[in-house]
Amino acid sequence: MAGRIFNLSQVERHRSKKDCWLVINGRVLNVTKFLTEHPGGEEVLMESAGKDASKEFEDVGHSKGAQSLLRKYQVGVLQGHIFQDGDSKEVAYEESENKAEMTAFVIKHDRLSKFVALLLEFFVPFLIGASYFCYRYFTRAT
Repeated sequence: MAGRIFNLSQVERHRSKKDCWLVINGRVLNVTKFLTEHPGGEEVLMESAGKDASKEFEDVGHSKGAQSLLRKYQVGVLQGHIFQDGDSKEVAYEESENKAEMTAFVIKHDRLSKFVALLLEFFVPFLIGASYFCYRYFTRAT
């Protein structure tokens, strides 16, 4: 958990697209970089910018993956909020589980794959065409 403590008036100063903060379940989140990635659109986050959006977050019924993102964007806690022991342990466990899942989707681009693609796209059809014309040339009746 982040160590900084904010009050709601400090969070209210961050209500623009270039600096967007909100509070969910006592966690102060800087969601500026998440605005364009939010599945519901940036407008949904901008409506709650600078406010406590806990009720809206719970009403939507976010997935466990979405709940684990709270730790990623957390910059502090709301003054006077007390976390239950289960909150931070549960979120930390889910975050580490998602990181392992995301590494499976890495695609590497190397020179060998570009060479193989060039070979398949150009040289193989060329060789097939050349073979056809050689066959026709040597088997034609004179």
